[in-house]
Amino acid sequence: MNFFSKKANEILPYVPGEQPKDGEYIKLNTNENAYPPSQKVKKALDNLDVSRLKLYPDPESTILRETMAEILGLNKENIFVGNGSDEVLAIAFQTFFMEKDNILMPDISYSFYPVYSDMYNVKAKIVPLKDNFTIDINDYIVPNNGIIIANPNAPTSISLSRDEIEVIVKNNTNNVVIIDEAYVDFGGETVVSLINKYNNLLVIRTLSKSYSLAGLRVGFAIGNKELINGMNKIKNSFNSYPIDFIAQTLAVEAIKDVEYFDKTRNMIIDTKQRIKKQLENIGFTVLESKANFLFIMHKDKKAEDIYNDLRKNKVLVRFFNKPKINNWLRVTIGTDEQMDRFIKIIKEIVG
Repeated sequence: MNFFSKKANEILPYVPGEQPKDGEYIKLNTNENAYPPSQKVKKALDNLDVSRLKLYPDPESTILRETMAEILGLNKENIFVGNGSDEVLAIAFQTFFMEKDNILMPDISYSFYPVYSDMYNVKAKIVPLKDNFTIDINDYIVPNNGIIIANPNAPTSISLSRDEIEVIVKNNTNNVVIIDEAYVDFGGETVVSLINKYNNLLVIRTLSKSYSLAGLRVGFAIGNKELINGMNKIKNSFNSYPIDFIAQTLAVEAIKDVEYFDKTRNMIIDTKQRIKKQLENIGFTVLESKANFLFIMHKDKKAEDIYNDLRKNKVLVRFFNKPKINNWLRVTIGTDEQMDRFIKIIKEIVG
């Protein structure tokens, strides 16, 4: 007996990176931040008024939206909040793309996009990257019903400039252009300021990466008030209280600690550049990364073999067994100590 719907029977779900339970591994496989959250987050958690948990949270996440808006120089009406950028993306797909065709997205990008397309009956038009894994912006100045681009891209780590994104946005004013900036704080150029110029631009951000809050699950959409109102209509049609009281409270403190935010992201950028040079010195091709990870390929040794050998040595990286990238590995930037250990082991593996 089959109790499942047709969609549940047929859909191929997103596969997240491995989360080991024993704690013995160096985890360089899921692009989490190498450093803990701000001490202000810990203080807020220690002083949390647990009696508030008997009440529903603020359904509008007002203080959180106001805090993010202040940082970005916007109004809270320009901010939508969800449970991580994944939920925000899902709601954006439902709001702007559901049951439409000719939605443009790169062939190599965040692997949740095709899952959302399947889930919400979106007929995506997959646009190939160039041979060097970059996006040709001319491929997105064609008739379409919407565009989604991760910038910096994942898993390639490559980023378009602000000017290049603006060319795409201003040539698609009749359609929504979604720019997923999950990794932008590690070297990319944000396009948030363009939402005041273009009412068709929606930018997606997250606290999981640069704010060290992957375990909290808080993401944002930033855009024209009318786009945000549309997303709220979808959100309030199935879950009007998406962000719990604890998440709202801690997220506010993380966002306010700008000094710690800048310190940790710059530490990751510095480590990334150091490790990139070391990998190139031992025969790896390393793409120019604007994210908190590197995309690498060795000149002689297969990626899958390196992945397996690293795993045997208790180091996890990400291997994608997919066309065009099945000889590449994605390596999250960890602490200096973790990355030194990674370099030592991978030198032994590649000889």
